[in-house]
Amino acid sequence: MKITVVGTGYVGLVTGAIFAIQGNDVICVDLDDAKIEDLKRGKLPIYEPGLEEMVELGVNQGCLYFTTDLKAAAAESELVFIAVGTPQNELGAANLDDLIAAAESVADAIPKGAIVVIKSSVPVGTNAKIAKVIEDRSGRRVDVANNPEFLKEGTAIDDCLNPDRIVLGVRNKRVGDVLQKLYAPLVASAQRPCPVLVMDPESAEMTKYAANCMLALKISFINEVANLCESLGADVERVREGISSDRRIGREFFKPGASSGESCFPKDVRALISQANAVGLEAKMLIAVDDANERQKQVVPRKVFGHFEGDLQGKRIAVWGLAFKPATDDIREAPALTLIEQLIASGAEVHVHDPEAIENVRNVFGDAIVYHNDKYQALKNSQALIVMTDWQEYIGADPSVLRWHMQDPVVFDGRNCLNREWFEFSSFTYYSVGQAPVRFVRDWPKHSVQKPLGIPLTTTAESPMTTVPESPRTDQLNFPVLLPCA
Repeated sequence: MKITVVGTGYVGLVTGAIFAIQGNDVICVDLDDAKIEDLKRGKLPIYEPGLEEMVELGVNQGCLYFTTDLKAAAAESELVFIAVGTPQNELGAANLDDLIAAAESVADAIPKGAIVVIKSSVPVGTNAKIAKVIEDRSGRRVDVANNPEFLKEGTAIDDCLNPDRIVLGVRNKRVGDVLQKLYAPLVASAQRPCPVLVMDPESAEMTKYAANCMLALKISFINEVANLCESLGADVERVREGISSDRRIGREFFKPGASSGESCFPKDVRALISQANAVGLEAKMLIAVDDANERQKQVVPRKVFGHFEGDLQGKRIAVWGLAFKPATDDIREAPALTLIEQLIASGAEVHVHDPEAIENVRNVFGDAIVYHNDKYQALKNSQALIVMTDWQEYIGADPSVLRWHMQDPVVFDGRNCLNREWFEFSSFTYYSVGQAPVRFVRDWPKHSVQKPLGIPLTTTAESPMTTVPESPRTDQLNFPVLLPCA
């Protein structure tokens, strides 16, 4: 099939690449000239594991193209997918300006019989609104369908190739048949059963919002439980294990941390709250979910300010993890940003590391913080380490390695991703979410911690403290946790 995909963000670019390698001719359209030129050169505007290789494959096979000319692309297409952003406006509702503008441009060129498919997350009733926009603009009726995406950043390629379900919101059988034909190769090759759910567009639109709100509810619930556990002396990780073993509950999206864990959840929760208000209903549960998520962003900052008794002036603080989740460079709704803002305001010297999100954060904070491509350089001489994203390279952090770099042995684990037991048998103060803090009995002198085996030590004029080289890989060190002598 000949397909146009409008928008080259997470949804549009992944969708276009997947359709292309399935044997379709795909043109991805964006109004940003620089972004399109970068894509033509193989430079992607986002980081998503596997996407660069997927795009390169589609381009090399001659079935994936990029352009800024939407009208020319639409004029040659059987299907036009619109995957532009729908950010929240000042009232919390979804802003449909970009979607309407794209629909108007498509209406000027779309051929007879072609189908417009809305891939963006949109309020209930948007399908009908866009159909009217196109009809008013073109003077003829055009079929408009809704096909919501259910991608998770960091696993978007697998989510596309092995979806849990495909939802098609259509008004007539012809449109449903065309879309089922498009998805048939993907359904056939998926590694697990993939139902194709055909329904009316309004139900499809609600399905997307309801799914995201349900997942946000699960995360907000376990965060509330974590806060209660910490206050009442229970261990949230033990509680989570106990309740998630129930098949009716499960483990997915049931991990406590510094916030909701997904960039689109707050936006979609607020959009559905706005829709409820518009029809005279009060979505009390969704309001509570949104409030809980916003409160949760303050959990780690409160621990940090509490430990330092409110005095962070001149303190050197290392922050590991800036993206809202691992395997992405997306910093939308990232709790690390809230934390860094407060650290800067308190006079702290903030040093940060993230495998992918450094440049995006630099665009926010500029020279107000110090950026490091090496996590151990960010940690050097720090008086605390705060982990805000559970990247795999952080999870195996060994206390004895951390101790060689740090001035003070203090760790705040905002994702409960470090090995708590290791810190229980080290000279660290360790704070996590939903668990009692681990506190050292006395502050062991730095030189009393034994040298990690296999790491050459150096002393520099810049820092009289003994340090290890950049980026030692703990999986290659092969040493146990070493304790000071009593």
